[in-house]
Amino acid sequence: MTHIPYRFKYNNTSFAYYWSQGIGKELLDQLGYVPDLAIAEKFIPLLYQWDRLGDQVVLDLFEQVGFSVGNTCLIDYIDQNPLIQERKTAFDNFFKHIDTNPDWLDRKKLQVGAELSRRPGLTSLIVLRDYCLMGGYESAAINKPLIYTGALKKGAVKRLTETVEFWVQIVKESALETPNMGFKHVLSTRMVHSFARVNILGKTDWDSRKWGVPLNSWDMLATNLGFSLVFLVGLRRMGVQPSEEEIDGLFHLWKYIGYLLGIPLEIIPENEHEAIEALFYWTMTQREGDEDTLALATALKDEPIHAHYPKQPLMRQMMREVHLYYNRYLLGDYSCDQLGLPSTTIGRLAVINIWKTKKQEKRINETGFREKMIIEGGAEQENVRLIYQEFNSQ
Repeated sequence: MTHIPYRFKYNNTSFAYYWSQGIGKELLDQLGYVPDLAIAEKFIPLLYQWDRLGDQVVLDLFEQVGFSVGNTCLIDYIDQNPLIQERKTAFDNFFKHIDTNPDWLDRKKLQVGAELSRRPGLTSLIVLRDYCLMGGYESAAINKPLIYTGALKKGAVKRLTETVEFWVQIVKESALETPNMGFKHVLSTRMVHSFARVNILGKTDWDSRKWGVPLNSWDMLATNLGFSLVFLVGLRRMGVQPSEEEIDGLFHLWKYIGYLLGIPLEIIPENEHEAIEALFYWTMTQREGDEDTLALATALKDEPIHAHYPKQPLMRQMMREVHLYYNRYLLGDYSCDQLGLPSTTIGRLAVINIWKTKKQEKRINETGFREKMIIEGGAEQENVRLIYQEFNSQ
């Protein structure tokens, strides 16, 4: 019998509120039933399952040459540049288990999912930051690897810069075609996860019986759901009304990305209903946040103050207030209070962007307007990515 770790606990605080009185109640109404929580116990083995293929590359190569050199070798391999034999062999063994063009893959659906991600422009990045990322801090267990890798000490600015870089690159047009930049970012991120896991397990006092294996398969699924279902919920809250084709494309996009990241294919949801069930089982078996998660939430809250853009301190203070408004608007008062996030008055200026998004959405089916928004939204996101890279990669 699989050991039941300390982290597995039926939630009666933040996530329970989400499903009973928050936005999650609407998701359950959409689903038409409340999933049987006892079924969640069958997922416990996933807390002790991880990406052994990625870890083997780290053990065979990255641990000898360091992450930077190892990652350069990965990019060279994808680009089919010459590598010394032992480095090539490490990636040969890895990629022979990965089908980059599986039979189930629909490139058209990938395109539609990526276009949905781009067309809201800045609104997509707001949802990712102030809803998906901040909301994830309500769980203690999934965030423990961040603490053990020193992410808190490195600061939220660096972490957010890396997240923006990853997300913007992978949702660009044809980004996941081999050997385009998005494809490289996904595989590089997989190596980041394995490198972190190998070092946490080998060099710290991590307790797997308490927390499960770091970056385990179930937590990786939860992260995938954050980028797919939770992102979708946030977009709707901001006024975006995706079509059924776009929703189908979004889940297919993250099925493929999840597969490339090493998540077992059989647990990745195919559609919104499966995703709601999966999110319910994971969230409702999470311990509430602790002092570490509060510290991570505080760091993200104060990220605009410590960033290097805008240059004027007053404008950075204003950005902090605007993000706090979005936190309240998207997460709700209960979750924000749990995370120690204050309310704001000045930040209500954020409603201007919400009004703008809703106004644009009313025109989305006009001839050529959707295509126009996809182009402009993508350009807007790329501009944010460049700002983060120029001012915050210091």
